[in-house]
Amino acid sequence: MSAPTVYTHATVFTADGADAEAFVVERGRFLHVGSEESARRVAGSGAAEVDLAGGFVLPGIIDAHTHLLMTGQSLQKVALRDAVDLTEIQARLRRAAEENPRAPRLLGAGWLHSALGGAAPTRQMLDEAVPDRPVYLDANDLHSVWVNSAALVELGIEDTTPDPIGGRIGRDPVTGAADGMLLETAAQQIVWPALARAATDADRDTHLESAFEHYLAVGVTGAVDMAVQDDDLAALRRALHRHGGTLPLRVKGHWLVHRRGDDAENLAQVARAARLAEELSGEWLRMCGIKIVVDGVIDSCTAAMKEPYADGSTCGPIWDRESLLPVVAAADAAGLQVALHAIGDEASEIALDAIEEAHRVNGPRDRRHRLEHLETVTEANVGRLAALGVVASVQPVHADPAIQDNWRAVLGDHRVERAYPWTEFLAAGATLAISTDAPTAPHQPLPNLYVATTRRSALDPALPAHLPRYALHLADALCHATRDAAFSCRAEQQEGRIRAGHLADFTVLDADPFAAEAAQLLTNRSRLTVVGGRVAFDATTSTPAAATAS
Repeated sequence: MSAPTVYTHATVFTADGADAEAFVVERGRFLHVGSEESARRVAGSGAAEVDLAGGFVLPGIIDAHTHLLMTGQSLQKVALRDAVDLTEIQARLRRAAEENPRAPRLLGAGWLHSALGGAAPTRQMLDEAVPDRPVYLDANDLHSVWVNSAALVELGIEDTTPDPIGGRIGRDPVTGAADGMLLETAAQQIVWPALARAATDADRDTHLESAFEHYLAVGVTGAVDMAVQDDDLAALRRALHRHGGTLPLRVKGHWLVHRRGDDAENLAQVARAARLAEELSGEWLRMCGIKIVVDGVIDSCTAAMKEPYADGSTCGPIWDRESLLPVVAAADAAGLQVALHAIGDEASEIALDAIEEAHRVNGPRDRRHRLEHLETVTEANVGRLAALGVVASVQPVHADPAIQDNWRAVLGDHRVERAYPWTEFLAAGATLAISTDAPTAPHQPLPNLYVATTRRSALDPALPAHLPRYALHLADALCHATRDAAFSCRAEQQEGRIRAGHLADFTVLDADPFAAEAAQLLTNRSRLTVVGGRVAFDATTSTPAAATAS
């Protein structure tokens, strides 16, 4: 049995309302949190001691909405988020093609509609850069994929290929030919499976381990994988085996339910998620519930809005009320959490209607259903969300002013002035959970918190703040990324706080963020990450450390 370890000389943010300067860890849990004197007394004379040299300690951050396998894979794709125009996108693709002459296809990620200067993306634009092999470029929001002509051929998409339910194959407005844009379920149900078939299990294992390593290096100790499919689950199971029954960080999963044309097929997916939840309920890997993508995104004009977009267009939801209500009710009856992607104000109303119906038919219980993103939502539905006990799951980095030009332009009216209204959720009494939705945004939590607390840009801090009245206080934001993120996945009794009895998951930052300007969040670094009392990352080695038990 290992001796306790006492950690001293630190500023400790407990996310529990208590002041502390030291704590004791034993058998993977916090044994005591308090003063240095009390910590040494509790630890006893045989305890090991770690001097944190004035570091700032906070509970391990839980990314409450991410995509682990995709994040690891995205780190290997051609990075396009900061490409300023089409010329730069094409130049990066040409360079990648020259550097990887034997690659059967090129993958890119993060491109922004605003980089095209108002032009519509076409396959011909990509053909100009790479005509000899397929090119697949994930949009920054992951809700569409831009491909070249060779990719359309590889996917078997012809001009007459029908649109899948809830999605669209982009077409030339004059000729009707497929134009290279695959939106919503056309990306999810055509592109994603095709690329999954082209990858090997070894590729996926590498991607997953990369995601783990990058998260640990920035102080993240837990993640909610928000669209688990067969490949994700198989990779997580293999990781459990590789790591001797543990994982580098704690993973909660939501099984992605695709909308099919038949209610029985939809409900069969819920039944499978329920079986997985019974099977996977451990400390390291747990299936929490299901994920449903009710609508698309504003940048592509696929979010379901109550009023038309600036160009007069409209877009219905992927899941209408008739198809959604029985799925949510069935998942609710099975005790599953339901996470509903709802960006448009009409989508959030549909999602809340479904949750309200589940309350009616299944009676009172602790549900923890969640609405994801909530970029636009009516004031009336903010109140409903809180009254129904729904967690508002938000990603502040999506509101970064550097990527908002197209978002604002396609709405173009009063809705821009109530964009990402986080403080309204809190004022109504809802629980707010902060996450990144990586790889739709960078996975690092501190720049995310910078946007949350300033409404300024982490990508270009010189830009003015957008709607600063919705900015969060730093202490609150830290709690939303730890304590409330744990609440969002029913883990608050074990995770999210530095408190006696909780799992010893914590990170140590170089500097106290309360003692400096907000911009310091952009340069602050995690020097140590501990998961279950074991050192998982040590910045002095620059690589994940060998696990050492406390």
